[in-house]
Amino acid sequence: MVLADRRDYSNSSGMGIKERGDTILGFFANLNMQSNEQEWVKESRRIFYLRRTNNVRNNVYNGATDLRAGNSNRQPLEDHSSPDCPYLYDIRETLPSKSIVDRHADTGLAKSSMTNQSAHAVSTVMSVVNADIKTLCIPSSSKGDISLHDCSSMEAPLPTISNTEATLGFDDKANVRDENEDRLIAEKVAPSIPANIFLTNEPKSARKALAGIYDKVLVVDSIESAKNVVQLLTTKYKNFVHACGTEVTNIDVKEETPVDHGEVICFSIYSENSGSQADFGNGKTCIWVDVLDGQRDVLMEFAPFFEDPSIKKVWHNYSFDSHVIENCRIKVDGFHADTRHLARLWNSNRKTDGGYSLEGLSNDHRVMTDVPKDLSEIGKASKKTIFGKKKIRKDGAEGKIVNVEPVEKLQREDRNMWICYSSRDSMNTLKLYESLKSKLEAKEWIFDGCPRGTMYDFYEEYLRPFGALLVKMEREGMLVDRGYLSEIEKIAVAERNLAADKFRKWASKYCPDAKYMNINSDAQILQLFFAGRENRDTPGETLPQSKTFRVPNDQSVAPEGKRTSKFRTIKLCGIVENPEVTFSSSVSLDTLKTWPELPDQDVEEVSLYGTAYEVFGGGKKGKEACHAIAALFETRSIAKLISSFIVPLQEDHISCKEGRIHCSLNINTETGRLSARTPNLQNQPALEKDRYKIRQAFVAAPGNSLVVADYGQLELRILAHLTNCKSMLDAFKAGGDFHSRTAMNMYEHIRDAVHEKKVLLEWHPQPGQEKPPVPLLKDAFGAERRKAKMLNFSIAYGKTAKGLSDDWKVTVDEARDTLKLWYRDRKEVSAWQKRQKELVLVKKVLSVLL
Repeated sequence: MVLADRRDYSNSSGMGIKERGDTILGFFANLNMQSNEQEWVKESRRIFYLRRTNNVRNNVYNGATDLRAGNSNRQPLEDHSSPDCPYLYDIRETLPSKSIVDRHADTGLAKSSMTNQSAHAVSTVMSVVNADIKTLCIPSSSKGDISLHDCSSMEAPLPTISNTEATLGFDDKANVRDENEDRLIAEKVAPSIPANIFLTNEPKSARKALAGIYDKVLVVDSIESAKNVVQLLTTKYKNFVHACGTEVTNIDVKEETPVDHGEVICFSIYSENSGSQADFGNGKTCIWVDVLDGQRDVLMEFAPFFEDPSIKKVWHNYSFDSHVIENCRIKVDGFHADTRHLARLWNSNRKTDGGYSLEGLSNDHRVMTDVPKDLSEIGKASKKTIFGKKKIRKDGAEGKIVNVEPVEKLQREDRNMWICYSSRDSMNTLKLYESLKSKLEAKEWIFDGCPRGTMYDFYEEYLRPFGALLVKMEREGMLVDRGYLSEIEKIAVAERNLAADKFRKWASKYCPDAKYMNINSDAQILQLFFAGRENRDTPGETLPQSKTFRVPNDQSVAPEGKRTSKFRTIKLCGIVENPEVTFSSSVSLDTLKTWPELPDQDVEEVSLYGTAYEVFGGGKKGKEACHAIAALFETRSIAKLISSFIVPLQEDHISCKEGRIHCSLNINTETGRLSARTPNLQNQPALEKDRYKIRQAFVAAPGNSLVVADYGQLELRILAHLTNCKSMLDAFKAGGDFHSRTAMNMYEHIRDAVHEKKVLLEWHPQPGQEKPPVPLLKDAFGAERRKAKMLNFSIAYGKTAKGLSDDWKVTVDEARDTLKLWYRDRKEVSAWQKRQKELVLVKKVLSVLL
């Protein structure tokens, strides 16, 4: 049959290819004579991309036609190095919401007909005279069923349509199939990319590049295939370096500990030795293991690999991955390197360079040097970039919000791309390890003027064992007494409510609705104390004399004739009449903290009271104001203890089934200090502020004891040693409170108070003594000591006057004057810092010249 003009025909019902017997490969089509030329070209291009995807010519000859997504025995696609051959991305990214096969199942291909109402097998599919569309030739002797992927028209412009001739050849030996057979073919189609995905050019490009590694990945989703792979990993490739990466569900990584939280849904392993990649068959160099559908038994088959201490394993965030694997009762061993630690050792400040995430490091060309071309084209892309879908508005247009489906859904519905995405992690990790190792090996490690080797030697000797030790500490956790915490929570809540009621009762004398206010609201506090005042920072901005607020109706107050609602509206007016009181939105609440200073006892000496005494007219009113505002800040202080320490330490997201707290310990800090998070066990209340003895909640298991060890002011002791600063060395030799000594040396009025014995620098209680005879310096001059303490640590790390002005909420000139006070008795420190800056400048110039 010859078609003289394509504009009269199109394939509107769908198509399917299936073997019939040993010699016939049938092609069925329903041609609508009235469709336009564009539809014909679209269907022609579908056939072209069908051929490219399934590699019909090669697979049919070989009998390898099982194209089920994730099949570990799947043959590779055609050579992607050819510029004419699209990547998997090209084929799958442009698929419609309803595929050809779907439509085939709906319409009943067996009932489709041409003009003569009969269906015929097509032996020569078609020949279209067009440079973009090639003839698809399928050998008649082929065996095996071919399931069509979900195909669609290209998003690229279609070729110009002209009166082009197309020829169809029909085989009169074709058998007519019934409708059930056709539906069976539709059910065999592998799941494709969700049709409602909306991507910009950047995600499309990233997906296209990522899809290029699919043929390098061996999918392991059965116990049998897992055993075969583990055999290779533990014998033939045992001496290789193996990079590992996991994907996990059922965990909030920002809030929850990975100990007893999270489930591994898949993991990947990429192995190399001296540039030689492991080959797991058919050119597969990376392993991707399906734990979600393969079940935990597949993961357990890898226990001999993970638990072998002689097999070198590299991770990016070893702590997290090892914990989630050990949740399955597999003891991870053989820790060889953590690329985050290597990157921090190589460059301790990457705040503006993408940080230390795998994405940031693998996309930095300065980091990923000497990486093979096939792996250097793309680093790790974010999940949102690869899988993000723009939310659709009610009018059908794309919104700005980008959503990402849960990982388990991505693994099943966008399987091939997910395999590429998660496998890329282990590939990037190993390449990152090799690059950073070479960089650190090029840096000399000098200790006390003597060469000790390279910085990679330093990592192996110190950071690697330290990193492994921290992971063990995280896993072990800390035991807390939850019963004790529950009891002190009740006490703290009662005292917080008592202090809050005290403040509200006082404030309601000046503003009746203040008895219902939310004292944790900064806006309501500002309105209460600074109503009618002009903002010093923003001329012309003035708070109103009164303002309404919507607050919870805790007292169940109901307007007359109306039902009680959850919220009510209150009106707050200013309670301060003193015209000298000023308002600054940036520092007003901090300034307010100085108002309620109270003496140790209720005395007549008004100079011992804070600013509020004069603001509220002095006398009895002034004292009441100081006590009330002090109660306000006491309320906030107690609330912080409850919300930051008492309650979180009782929650399940940071503990395991045994009730132990498992925080994350981190050496990836800019200063090299150890840090902790979720929860920060290093930030428990200081002894003098621990009014509820929260630290006593940390206990040892029966038969064990807790040992408390603290290195006081370690950085400052190092600074004193490096600079040979006499003032600092003398202070450390004298012992006691170093920060109080610093404050005394900085401020003359404090020094005079110490010499006149009005305050004590420090005090050690003797038997029978409950309190010092006079106030301690840290209590009487708390503000000055806090500045001295901040300066001590800030200067050690090079903070400038501008940074201190931001911390203290003061002008740069004020901060600079305070800096001068610190350096006045520490000229050796100033001279040493100047020499170090000059040395760095010289080395930088030399590195450029060389």
